[in-house]
Amino acid sequence: MLDLFTIFTKGGIVLWCFRGTNQLFAPPVNALIRSVILQERSGVYDHDGLSLQYKLDNEFELVFVVAFQKILQLSYIDKFLSDVHLEFRDKYKNDLRAENRNYTNFEFQADFSRILAAAEKWGKKQATLPKQMRSYEDSHKSKKTVASMIERRGGEEKPATKKSVKIVEAKREEQENIAPVANGSGGNEDLIMENRKKMMEKLSGKKGGGGKVDKQKSPKSPPQKSGKQMRVWELDGKSKDLPNLDRCKDRPEDIKSDFSSTDKMIGSMKGGIQDLEVESDNDYSEEEEDDDDDEATVTPAAKKSGGMFSLFKGLVGSKNLSREDMQPALDKLKDHLISKNVATDISHKLCESVAVKLEGKVLGTFDTIAATVKNTLTEALVQILSPKRRVDILRDCMEAKKNKRPYVMSFCGVNGVGKSTNLAKICFWLIENNFNVLIAACDTFRAGAVEQLRTHMRHLNALHPPEKHGGRSMVQLYEKGYGKDAAGIAMEAIRHANDTGVDIVLIDTAGRMQDNEPLMRALAKLIKVNEPDLVLFVGEALVGNEAVDQLVKFNQALADYSSNENPHIIDGIVLTKFDTIDDKVGAAISMTYITGQPIVFVGTGQTYTDLKKLNAKAVVHALMK
Repeated sequence: MLDLFTIFTKGGIVLWCFRGTNQLFAPPVNALIRSVILQERSGVYDHDGLSLQYKLDNEFELVFVVAFQKILQLSYIDKFLSDVHLEFRDKYKNDLRAENRNYTNFEFQADFSRILAAAEKWGKKQATLPKQMRSYEDSHKSKKTVASMIERRGGEEKPATKKSVKIVEAKREEQENIAPVANGSGGNEDLIMENRKKMMEKLSGKKGGGGKVDKQKSPKSPPQKSGKQMRVWELDGKSKDLPNLDRCKDRPEDIKSDFSSTDKMIGSMKGGIQDLEVESDNDYSEEEEDDDDDEATVTPAAKKSGGMFSLFKGLVGSKNLSREDMQPALDKLKDHLISKNVATDISHKLCESVAVKLEGKVLGTFDTIAATVKNTLTEALVQILSPKRRVDILRDCMEAKKNKRPYVMSFCGVNGVGKSTNLAKICFWLIENNFNVLIAACDTFRAGAVEQLRTHMRHLNALHPPEKHGGRSMVQLYEKGYGKDAAGIAMEAIRHANDTGVDIVLIDTAGRMQDNEPLMRALAKLIKVNEPDLVLFVGEALVGNEAVDQLVKFNQALADYSSNENPHIIDGIVLTKFDTIDDKVGAAISMTYITGQPIVFVGTGQTYTDLKKLNAKAVVHALMK
């Protein structure tokens, strides 16, 4: 049932390989290395109908990879990988050591077949067993109390207050009074009610047995004032006040912008975009971090013996790292990531990938477990946020201009994230670099969407008037009103830009929820018909777990609802409202981890110059503080 099982070193030397079919497995294994292992991800990786899983041996620097058909649901793969890993390293540990390394003789076929047969038998047995639900007492949640979740320095416990003691005593007394009655045959309800009344009097501090409260008559409500009169519409659908409803009748058609060509922002965004600077206001001090490292480093044995020598043994790298040693530090880092707005599922996967990378590794001298885990996670986060491919929009625009065609960018996302606003910021950056832009108003649903883009066009043209660019208008708006087909408007706008020599077309689309199938089909149609050079997903930095759902479903919809063999999915991310989150920058990690696509722009304010480029190290520094 397995298509491939291979064992190779981290340097790329294949030690042993099993092939179940004659299929060429180099592309999927190389894709696994490039997209998962080097990116320090975990879990199952799908490639061309195959599912691949891997396990690392950090002591001998080995990689174990298994591949099987994606349609198969093999429950024994994790156990099988672990069993093969233990059997192979125990059998050939002398040949794998660095001092006498020998990669010539690995006869493992008989052992592999035996372990595979045992794993398949175990899987069949597990499939026949009825699944039992875990009780609440067996879960980790039952062992957590409110007091245990409150962190205090020094380990002191908060003394119980008089109010809490009073409530506990009252509840205990109620149970003692009710229990004999409940166990009796009569079930005296009057006695139960009397005991409850006494308990309530004790809690409220009342003395006496009456407990009756005189009900006061509620005062009469004041007479309601006459509000706004409803407008009366005639049978023909018109109102007598219709002439007064037109707010634009006395407004001039050509409204002047508040901006001018002498504004300070002119020329401030020529060339590349400045890097983002993130300041952390968290009061997590280095002193607390050192205390946490010491707590996570001291092993239970060291705590029991209590001597200075046992503490020294806990600090110095004397054994290989195990998952049990790292678990306290991983749990704390996972909670820290969630508190910084990283999605829960992503936090779990990140910590799992760190555990896989460090398991079996020997600590260096005086390296603490907490510091090692934190540094490894920091390196993984920087690598996740770093672009995997070149992102140079200005260069791509110049290349398209040389080929005498417009460069097309499309913006998509959910409602209210700032697509039109950040489109205007990107437009300002482009005209600062001497590109003329055509904005396609393809949001034909939201009231005021076209007017909003027209206002931005007026402001941008005021900042860069045609007189300073040889009579050429730097920003134009292509709109056909409301209720039209967005894909058709985008196609006409691109054709118009091609005919008039416009350099760049920015397509503004309507906001839509990721679960709205008709609107997602319309978006997939727009991208399929017009084939933009860059599809940008606009998401806000305020979201947590919702970022995962949005990006996954947008990508899935663009792939499912397109008839192309290689559908065009999301190419990059625009992260907006970054100035509202302080140091809770976890949304950047969640979005990049899901798609693997870079964050191209970051919106940080309300002016046209508030557009930055993501600085991976600065974001991770704020995240880990």
